[in-house]
Amino acid sequence: MLWVLVLATIVGCYLLKLAGYLVPARVMDHPRIRHVVELLPVALLAALVVVEAIANGRHIELDGPRLAGFAVGAVAVWRRAPFLVVVVVAAATAALLRQV
Repeated sequence: MLWVLVLATIVGCYLLKLAGYLVPARVMDHPRIRHVVELLPVALLAALVVVEAIANGRHIELDGPRLAGFAVGAVAVWRRAPFLVVVVVAAATAALLRQV
């Protein structure tokens, strides 16, 4: 049963990607549609980061070191630090606070 779900997910993802190629170019020329399409990946990534920062399974867990790492990472992003620096300072902050 698990493999059926995996294969169905693969086919669904492929069809979704194929549907993106079938959208007429005139639809993407509309400024509002283009703006939404450009911001959608950013919004999805931001939602994923927030969920990973405060969730543990299906429950909300306000873990101090994890939230501190998230806050330090957010400040690093705001200061336009490179991605690797953001990840390292956020992880180091959380790890150091867990040791205390």
